[in-house]
Amino acid sequence: MNQIINMIMRTVMRKLLNKGIDAGFNKAASMRGGPKKQAKGEIDDYGNPVAQHTQRSGGSSNKGAQQAKQAMKMARRINKF
Repeated sequence: MNQIINMIMRTVMRKLLNKGIDAGFNKAASMRGGPKKQAKGEIDDYGNPVAQHTQRSGGSSNKGAQQAKQAMKMARRINKF
């Protein structure tokens, strides 16, 4: 009976730990400094007005977090053996 309880506790703790690690990587990736966005109506280095549609899309901002998450999964799978 004690082994079953220990097995369930290890499973629950492993899932909580992995969720915490993933949340930390997501937060770290969202805090990283990217290229600065220019304000509306600003002029670039060559004196040309900056277009409104040159801002980055939001889909690529989470790319670093996804790569870190995949790396952590691979590391966990390798360490199981």
